[in-house]
Amino acid sequence: MATDIQNQKLAPAWVMALGTFAIGTEGFMIVPLLPNMADDLQLSIATLGTLVTVFTLTLAFSSPILTTVFGSVDRRRLLIATMAFFALANLVAWQSGGYWGIFAARVLLALAAGLYTPNANALIGALIAPEKRGRALAIVNGGMTIAIALGLPIGSLVGNALGWRVTFLGVGILAAIAVVGLIVGLDRSAGAGLPVPSLSARIAVAKRPPVLIGLAVTLFWAVGAYTVWTYIAPYLTSVANFGPNGISFIVCLWGVGSAVGVFSGGALSDKFGAKTVRGTSLVILAVAFLVLSFTAFFLTPSQAVVPIVISVTVWGVAVWGFFPAQISHLMQTGGQAHAPIVLSLNASFMYGGFAIGSAIGSFVVAHGQVADLGLAAALAEVIGVALLLGFAARRHPPTRRPPTEHRRCRRGPQTSNQNRTQGE
Repeated sequence: MATDIQNQKLAPAWVMALGTFAIGTEGFMIVPLLPNMADDLQLSIATLGTLVTVFTLTLAFSSPILTTVFGSVDRRRLLIATMAFFALANLVAWQSGGYWGIFAARVLLALAAGLYTPNANALIGALIAPEKRGRALAIVNGGMTIAIALGLPIGSLVGNALGWRVTFLGVGILAAIAVVGLIVGLDRSAGAGLPVPSLSARIAVAKRPPVLIGLAVTLFWAVGAYTVWTYIAPYLTSVANFGPNGISFIVCLWGVGSAVGVFSGGALSDKFGAKTVRGTSLVILAVAFLVLSFTAFFLTPSQAVVPIVISVTVWGVAVWGFFPAQISHLMQTGGQAHAPIVLSLNASFMYGGFAIGSAIGSFVVAHGQVADLGLAAALAEVIGVALLLGFAARRHPPTRRPPTEHRRCRRGPQTSNQNRTQGE
């Protein structure tokens, strides 16, 4: 009975998670479909990679600005309107006949996604009691990670079987379901008159050194992840001669690994600490990316299959095992009162990192070879590890004890002065 009551109180979080699930599916599903899109539109994969970059870059920069601009709008109505706009933008992408139509649709999708997620975080933070706020925020943001585990593999299979355009239609339907859920599941008074932190308040929180370094770690984690992920399909085709079915299999494998990482990362963080999980995840990621590059450099297509399968699985577990530990760390660092701001900034830095990573991947593919992708990604993860270690060293500098003889010399006069004072 108590569990039912508890779930009812968290019901708004689950309703809002429908929206983040649709956004997460949209953000990741296009990557394994790039080869099919390239064949259909008669464009290079590097050119179509800009569809990934424009989505992530637009979301990263527009999110804090639009959230501030629409701060006076009723939060419930804003979420419903934003998700409805997101559904319509997917239909625009579905019906677009060429590259620029899809490009424009991706910009519209990013604007809607960047407005929805931080406002959902802010609203759930206001609706839920402080002792359950962390769990509610985890549910709302978990919609995206569940999308990676479930929506991404399904989208890849559907896209390869029925055509890449159908995936946009599918996400549009998901978004429409989320709109219905928001209308039915959120009370009409939810979020009325709720204040929104100003842009200057967000900047003030971000300028705090522990938060800023944590956000920088998110940035480089995301850069490394998307440098390879954006061009995983051409990598698999070039290195191991994978066709559409093989690519779908690898994407599904990555999704399963991501699901394991999402659900185990939080538990491991509670047991061993967020710092340990974050650092270990970044190191494992760097090694997995290096293996992908070395496989491309030194192995034949038939020899490359097993190392690729292992590396991609480990990559999926590690990359999303990092995420809940990072969320936990940022919430603790920023403080419960600033959790919505910190998580909003984290989303901006994450998508900014995705944009930079996809741009780096595009440059590597256009001017080098797919084998170099893992090297560039590993470098980004190593920088993330260096930031973690450097910050830990600053917080816990080594204590220097004075030499024994020096301490004795200092004690001698003190004792003499005390004796002299007593004698007087």
